[in-house]
Amino acid sequence: MTSTIQWASYAFVRLVLALMVGILIYLYFGELLPPLVLPLVGMVAFFGVTQYWASRQPGTAATDAAGLLAIVTVYVVGAALAQQATESRAANHLYRFGDKVEFYRAVVDDYTVVRPATYATTVRVSAVRVAGKWQAAVGGIRVSVPRDSGVVAPLYGDVWLVRGAPAPSKAPLNPGEFDYRRYLQYHQVYHQQFVHPDQYRKIAIAPPSVLRATAMRAARVLDGVFRHYVVAKREYALASALVLGIKDDVDQETKQAYANTGTTHIMAVSGLQVGLLFGAVTWGLSLIRVRRGAVFRLVSALLGLGLIWSYAFLTGLSASVLRAAVMFTFIILAKASGRQTNMFNTLAVAAFCLLCYDPYLLCDVGFQLSFLAVISIVYLQPRIEDWLDVKGYFQTKQRPWHSKATNRFWQASGWFLNKAWQATALSLAAQVATFPLGLYYFHQFPLSFLLSNLVAVPISSGAVYVGLGLLALKGIVAFIGQFSPGLAGVLDWGPKGVAWVFERMIWMFNEYIFWIGRALPSALISGVHVTAPQAWLIFAMILVLLAFLARRHLVWLGMACALMLVFAGTRVWAAQRLAPDERLVFYSIPRRSVVGFWQGAAAHVVTVDSLPLSETERTYRIVPGTIEREAQQVSYHTGWQGSSVPTKRVDSSAVMLAVWRGVRVAFVSGRLDAARQPSAVDIVVLRRNARVWPETLAAVFKSNPRIIFDSSCKSWYVNSLYSKLQVAGWQVHDLTAQGAYVHKLASAATRN
Repeated sequence: MTSTIQWASYAFVRLVLALMVGILIYLYFGELLPPLVLPLVGMVAFFGVTQYWASRQPGTAATDAAGLLAIVTVYVVGAALAQQATESRAANHLYRFGDKVEFYRAVVDDYTVVRPATYATTVRVSAVRVAGKWQAAVGGIRVSVPRDSGVVAPLYGDVWLVRGAPAPSKAPLNPGEFDYRRYLQYHQVYHQQFVHPDQYRKIAIAPPSVLRATAMRAARVLDGVFRHYVVAKREYALASALVLGIKDDVDQETKQAYANTGTTHIMAVSGLQVGLLFGAVTWGLSLIRVRRGAVFRLVSALLGLGLIWSYAFLTGLSASVLRAAVMFTFIILAKASGRQTNMFNTLAVAAFCLLCYDPYLLCDVGFQLSFLAVISIVYLQPRIEDWLDVKGYFQTKQRPWHSKATNRFWQASGWFLNKAWQATALSLAAQVATFPLGLYYFHQFPLSFLLSNLVAVPISSGAVYVGLGLLALKGIVAFIGQFSPGLAGVLDWGPKGVAWVFERMIWMFNEYIFWIGRALPSALISGVHVTAPQAWLIFAMILVLLAFLARRHLVWLGMACALMLVFAGTRVWAAQRLAPDERLVFYSIPRRSVVGFWQGAAAHVVTVDSLPLSETERTYRIVPGTIEREAQQVSYHTGWQGSSVPTKRVDSSAVMLAVWRGVRVAFVSGRLDAARQPSAVDIVVLRRNARVWPETLAAVFKSNPRIIFDSSCKSWYVNSLYSKLQVAGWQVHDLTAQGAYVHKLASAATRN
């Protein structure tokens, strides 16, 4: 009987796990799978027959068989849903037309991201013109438009007519670099295009969703309220991010400070803000002294759902808010049912529905972090709280013979410290489940997360309430202003006062975050490389250790130790494999000439030109590869200064020759003199549109080296020489189009 009850209470947990496995199978092996719709129909029919048969059989064996078949069927459902959601499988997808597209018609289908030099958004194609004929087509394109004078930011629902064919999204150009192409594909976007102002024209307004378009306009109107009342630029940017999720004006320094202290979630409108609204509704309803019957539960559920979904609407129906709203919707409905519900099963139902709607949500980092954090909080927070009985300790301090003031002091201290301990337990519980993903995706773990969240989260939570109060108060004043402008002008002092408090609160928690970063600079463990299998091993260790703490059986502790040994073994194996590795990496960085000389976990990164790498270039182009190799010592050099790589300049200033570990590299940046004495090199790097010809290269470098066009060369220059060199028999690599070139050296043993 006990087994049956457990099965029933966790039914959707098992089903959602089966659904996830099916989705993962498609993501990894989708190209090998046949169309799954017909097999799925057959399996559903077979399950229906089996379930009918099992319901008429005595005992539990038949029911268990039907349950197992249900899990297998849901597994196939996951794979089939992912297959159907993959837009590139369509017969009229953009991929099918290649570069034959002359024009295409598309609608702006996303928020517009404002960057320093461009606007970036996603458009969905509805038709293309090929060979003078229009035909229906589908596909997403990530477009960038320059922020020139006169160029208006794209708006959701704008219909464009665009000249030219979009290009397939590029793979990562440098070792370890973020795979933006895969990220776009998970959002059903397979192409990218930089669209010049004279290349497109707005021809209509037809938003794919009128509701979403209205929500986006509402969010921008509310953002205008913050822009008007919150004077300081940094505080305004954080106010809009905190309450509305609009982060266009948050500077990179602020984003990095929050990332370094583990408080990025404060700036993302998601579970925190929706949870605060849910908590406010729950607290408000708890004050009502009425009989809590079915009617009360229904009214409270409708009130909670109305408030949460109204907030989701006013924040533009962004993906993160919708995900949190769906999660809390199922929690509210479970409470309203009045039945004994299991929180894990409720969360599983929410995840199941979201994944059925969009199977690719499983690949979304926010989805993974949100559900893992909530599951961990539900399970671990009460157990961590039980470690310390803070409230009971301070109750024992109260004595009948103490004064009322003394007893009130102990009572207040107990209440305050108990709340602090509850917040600490919550933060610890959330980190237990999410820190493997933090290592895997972000390669860092902030040890200061407790100090940061313990102060910043309560203040920011209060700021959310104050910010929402400001919006509500401004709405009331604006409504009154429709009938009495003079009275509205007087009442406007109310929003101004609330805005002053709001701005002070934002300033307070923001200054605290920056102070933590300055006071504890060594509290950030960064540059950690964890592979996907290693992340799974960490999760497995956590689960086994939790099982040991729950069951107190040594076998679980033994399994945890075994997993730790396997994890350590993978790290040692990776280090041993890397130690003898020597390679040259010619990086693909726009308009730059950069080469890395790698020996094991140490490197010299040289910018061949005279300008040092910017922080952005280093962070996004070089650092990911150093993290992947777990580099211990990386030195950056500008123009070979301080580099240990032997170099010499020949042919005046046209050729720089570098020799490293027996590999000879010639950097050519000017006119190559055919009369120069021939020399044997392994690699020739053409820079800054060097004036060379195939016959000149053959005369000067007789060893037939590999030719590399670095990223400082213009596209017209590469196009004019690339095919000529290939026809002449040269091996050619274009860093801009093909990404970084890695030249591996023979091992020391082989060279000896």
